[in-house]
Amino acid sequence: MTNRLAAGIVLLLLVMPTAHAVDLDRPDVEAFIASMVKEHDYDREVLRDILGEAQRKESILEAISKPAEKTLSWAEYRPIFLTRERVNAGARFWRENREALEDIESRTGVPIEIMVGIIGVETYYGRITGGHRVLDALATLAFYYPPRSKFFRSELEHFLLLIREEGMEATDAFGSYAGAMGRPQFMPSSYRAYAVDSTGDGKRDIWHNWKDVAGSIANYFNAHGWRTGQEVTAQATIGSKWSGPFPKNVLKAQETVESLSQQGVMFTTGLPGDAASQLLTLEGPDGNEHWVGFHNFFVITRYNRSVMYALAVHQLGQEIALEVRSDAS
Repeated sequence: MTNRLAAGIVLLLLVMPTAHAVDLDRPDVEAFIASMVKEHDYDREVLRDILGEAQRKESILEAISKPAEKTLSWAEYRPIFLTRERVNAGARFWRENREALEDIESRTGVPIEIMVGIIGVETYYGRITGGHRVLDALATLAFYYPPRSKFFRSELEHFLLLIREEGMEATDAFGSYAGAMGRPQFMPSSYRAYAVDSTGDGKRDIWHNWKDVAGSIANYFNAHGWRTGQEVTAQATIGSKWSGPFPKNVLKAQETVESLSQQGVMFTTGLPGDAASQLLTLEGPDGNEHWVGFHNFFVITRYNRSVMYALAVHQLGQEIALEVRSDAS
């Protein structure tokens, strides 16, 4: 093989498309279309036109299928989100949107620091919202990713209903490789269930309207049981009464304030002894850190099922609140 021929083959491989039209004649795609027509009275030809625009993206399959990265410790995870730049950006966002945020807080009971913590961790105040068309992401994963095809077909179903309800163009919505959308990174099912029109303009705009974004996040938290005025978490130390290994971190409180105290977990809270609580142990830069998560902590984990995520949201929100309040002093 000549060098010129070899170079030509390499160039051809480099420019080969990594996206292909979704095959509408696949049995599973045909079955999905038939179900949408039967269950939701979706026009078959309209649906085929929409899905005909969808592209199967190899980059999406690679992103979701690649071997899992090593599990980050809290010492590695926290510095990703708790940076001076992100705190400053959050404080600036709070000041610029103070009136809207205060209105949402007063109407819902969800603190501003929780809303800005979520937006800061999820999309860095709208800077990082994902560059994939939601239609491509969901169609690719619904029909070409067997391990989670059931979940993503359900989300594709919600997305198609959503664009019909909201009068959206299917190809206009962009988000993550998994189909999470807009500034709060809602999946389509969450959008349909929890997004709200906080401005009264008849639209639930989580891409451009910050008041709708904040209101939708607050609505999500209230729907999952947020308790206004209650604590989220408290740092703890372990006393001599503790025996045995530390429990594995879980996403539900299985103890109470009293039961943890009796086992030798020392922490400060104004909650009553029967309040749901859970000891959490994280690997910090100087060894184990211990925290006690209360009910509201585990509400945060409903947004993203991760103890470290919830703690990062809480701490980022607290740091931003301190920054904003220092301006007023």
